[in-house]
Amino acid sequence: MAENAPAAFVQPASFAFDAASEAEIAMHVAKYPPGKQASAVLALLDVAQRQMGRTTGSAWVPIKAMDEIARVLAMPPIRVYEVATFYLMYNLAPIGKFHLQLCTTTPCWLRGSDEVVAACRDVTGLKGWKEISEDGLFTMTEVECVGACVNAPILQVNDDFYEDMDAEKTRALLEALKRGEIPTPGSMSGRQTSAPEGGPTTLTTLTFAKAE
Repeated sequence: MAENAPAAFVQPASFAFDAASEAEIAMHVAKYPPGKQASAVLALLDVAQRQMGRTTGSAWVPIKAMDEIARVLAMPPIRVYEVATFYLMYNLAPIGKFHLQLCTTTPCWLRGSDEVVAACRDVTGLKGWKEISEDGLFTMTEVECVGACVNAPILQVNDDFYEDMDAEKTRALLEALKRGEIPTPGSMSGRQTSAPEGGPTTLTTLTFAKAE
């Protein structure tokens, strides 16, 4: 069980990939030469997790799904378990509909990630990590650098990055999610991609050299 996961949850008795997942699996396995299909294990874990999210509202990887991946890729189940437990992006227990992934490493911390974490706890009522809020909507996870340091602090919600966050913006985002609204990802301060605050200062006009 993942750290701070719910104390008790039910593993499904069976798991089978649906038609949409089967099409994805065929695409991933085809990338590798015969006999090397086990290299697709990362991709198939992601396919299984997304199928669970699509069909149950909670994106996680049950043991039966890992066993099915082992069968499909002709590899020992323990090898699938090893991969699934090593990487942070695989959830080994049920999570909420919205997975709040909070980067607290140095760049985000220096820019105020503590405020973002506090606002998430205040709105969701969550006290620890990897728990599910009472309304079933939210799970909070502390993550390592998500690679968007220039727009820190970052709050990743499922697959979307919300950047340049602060406490007020975090509360507004979570309240919108509660209402069933999905705000547009990106900078919450109006920054143009990763340009400086206030707008770009170079290459502000387009010029083209006349062909000789």
